[in-house]
Amino acid sequence: MGKTRTQPLRPAYPRSVSGACGRVLVVDDNKVIRQLIRVNLELEGFEVVTAADGVECLDLVHRVCPDVITLDVVMPRLDGLQTATRLRSDPRTRHLPVAIISACTQYEVDNGVAAGVDAFLAKPFEPSELVRLVRQLANQEEPAPLDGRHGAGRAESAAG
Repeated sequence: MGKTRTQPLRPAYPRSVSGACGRVLVVDDNKVIRQLIRVNLELEGFEVVTAADGVECLDLVHRVCPDVITLDVVMPRLDGLQTATRLRSDPRTRHLPVAIISACTQYEVDNGVAAGVDAFLAKPFEPSELVRLVRQLANQEEPAPLDGRHGAGRAESAAG
């Protein structure tokens, strides 16, 4: 009998993908929103990996090695704000740019800033705003300030 090769249970994600602008980990409990974000980013050359909640995000983040993480706030098991806090408390992920894509209420913005979130994009959003924001974060550029019109922008740190 010959030896059989078994496939690994966990997918392997190479650090870079030829031709990709960067890798984005999209975290949202709504499958339709995840797919919408995925399609818009893939059309612009990003590689996209998705997770349904914060627990899945934290499980995937070290295997996926994303350049940017987008988080919804309201999710089962572990919400986006708690996930951001955990990402910031881990030395391996504290440097990763994190954007909240949610309703962006004052509560979410205030708590997102406290959790170390880098940027916010209010739902519903224009696909072009999503792409612009993720591209800026992937390139480590400063997103535009919150303008109230689209709700996209970088959080100001309380520490300055």
